[in-house]
Amino acid sequence: MVANTLDEVIIQRQSAFPYAKGDLSRMLMHIAIAAKIVSREINKAGIIDILGEANNVNVQGEEQQKLDIYANNQFISAIKSSGICAGIASEEDDDIIILDDELSRNGHYVVCMDPLDGSSNIDVNVSVGTIFAIYRRVTEPGTKVQREDFLQPGNKLAAAGYVLYGSSTMLLYTTGLGTTSFTLDPSIGEFILTDERMTTPDDGKIYSINQGNFHSFPRGVKEYLIYSQETDKATNRPHSLRYIGSLVSDFHRNLLKGGIFIYPETEKNPNGKLRLLYECNPIAFLAEQAGGKATDGQGNRILDIQPTDIHQRVPLYVGSKKMVDKAEEFNRKFKD
Repeated sequence: MVANTLDEVIIQRQSAFPYAKGDLSRMLMHIAIAAKIVSREINKAGIIDILGEANNVNVQGEEQQKLDIYANNQFISAIKSSGICAGIASEEDDDIIILDDELSRNGHYVVCMDPLDGSSNIDVNVSVGTIFAIYRRVTEPGTKVQREDFLQPGNKLAAAGYVLYGSSTMLLYTTGLGTTSFTLDPSIGEFILTDERMTTPDDGKIYSINQGNFHSFPRGVKEYLIYSQETDKATNRPHSLRYIGSLVSDFHRNLLKGGIFIYPETEKNPNGKLRLLYECNPIAFLAEQAGGKATDGQGNRILDIQPTDIHQRVPLYVGSKKMVDKAEEFNRKFKD
């Protein structure tokens, strides 16, 4: 029988890992449960009192939305109830969350997450998402997790994925066996397989960047954008600017159609703005598993960057290989 639901596919694939005992499968299933709950609340936004600011500022210095807090609580609760996660790092929390009950201390995994990416868009009914990254802990099970369990490069990821809350709710994940997508069927409450092995085009016509920051970009990025706007049929230009302001939404479109997403260093954010552990690493893992590429724009593979801080920021260039290569070419040519 062909596996159709998320649970069926996860269980079917766990046999590919000789050390698998079903723990990772259970973790992914619990994340999916939280995603369904958050999806339900997002679809009721405007009817129930869950829109707007919560009058709190998170560790990033960003004004929290009510849905930020709601999503964070739902995913923490779901991950904790799996019983096999020893700790969580969230965009919404200053430090790591240590799960200290007996079951969790014996857990083999830690989770890094952005529970509601692009939440400032929710008030105007624009797509938002959830991003998650799962690592095997490096400290001894049975003990409390430490920061070193989280400060691992992306090439150590056990699994990663995102949920896109848009015209439909989609969940994409990878365990290193390709990028697989599912769509939530609300009539049965299940994520249904929609693409078993996604492949992104090697090239594309879309570039996604906050062009309002043009004057604060490095010269290489400015020159690449000028190049992208020029007409040249031989190189499929001009390219089209498409920017939503939600990493999940922008990346998902480019994954399907071919394109590049860029969030470079700027005068205001000299290290970039996106967080390595729970935004860049999982997106990079998914991109590579679909045939794409993700770097910091200077030739450094995102998944090979050694993190030094839970909320570390890095520049991100991700998408179709040829477009990422071309953007890097301009950065090399026009070093400030």
